Amino acid sequence: MKSFINVQDIGPLEKAMAEAFEIKNDRFKYQHLGKNKTLMMIFFNNSLRTRLSTQKAAMNLGMNVIVLDVNAGAWKLETERGVIMDGDKSEHLLEAIPVMGCYCDMIGVRSFAGLSDREYDYAETVLQQFIKYSGKPVFAMETATVHPLQAFADLITIKEYWKNAQQRPKVVLTWAPHCRALPQAVPNSFAEWMNAADVDFVVTHPKGYELDPKFVGNARVEYDQKKAFEGADFIYAKNWSNPGVTNPADYGKITCKDMSWTVDTEHMSWTNDAKFMHCLPVRRGLIVTDDVIESKNSIVIPEAANREISCSVVIKRMLEAL
Repeated sequence: MKSFINVQDIGPLEKAMAEAFEIKNDRFKYQHLGKNKTLMMIFFNNSLRTRLSTQKAAMNLGMNVIVLDVNAGAWKLETERGVIMDGDKSEHLLEAIPVMGCYCDMIGVRSFAGLSDREYDYAETVLQQFIKYSGKPVFAMETATVHPLQAFADLITIKEYWKNAQQRPKVVLTWAPHCRALPQAVPNSFAEWMNAADVDFVVTHPKGYELDPKFVGNARVEYDQKKAFEGADFIYAKNWSNPGVTNPADYGKITCKDMSWTVDTEHMSWTNDAKFMHCLPVRRGLIVTDDVIESKNSIVIPEAANREISCSVVIKRMLEAL
């Protein structure tokens, strides 16, 4: 595996899931693979779970780890071609990336959407430059449009908590309000991975918040949140800003602040005693109420813990391909 961005990159999903549980049972089983190998983690944006889980996974696999926070301790990097660099950016990615590649065997990149230019964001401009110019295997630690390590961990968690092998679980991705404009990366990847899995998948959100069709796939889109929740086994709450699918001028904007979409006890009562999921960090009182996220059905912490496992599988696959 030379790059990891989408669910297709992981290969047969059942095999990847089996590998995940194998690693969870013995996290240091493949430590020999990473001996004398170095992972470089590049952060253009803040991180807690991604940074900690990825570094832990790499260490479990015997790797050395270099962490570079581009916004603290590095030259400010220009990402656009053809610009006159007379501003505050001292180095261009086209020089920085191959230099980074000289010091490592593998690169993880985290770079959020700017939410002002949909074409630029959905072209994954920053990530694609790392893939093209680093000369090293590259994986996404959340990008402008996807967060595959999170979605893989989400699927592992659903598999762990779903005990009825004779029936497909009903999984619902629900939009919830937020005070800031957030990217579509997490819901995009969650939708993509759920479509690839053996689940009954429903997406619910206000009209105008339609995700890109290439991620929604064959999922059922339901604008009535209560109807979507009925009989659900897993509720995945997440805000995203307007994706600009129905109206490109709305891309990256907050066009709905309807607090009735906040997941509370009444919302959860519509479900089949569903488990509550969220990628974290979460804004309590906006996305979800305290009583729901602190309830016995909240699995946000085990979900976060599985980030170490999903990342271990990805790094292992890349080490095996070196």
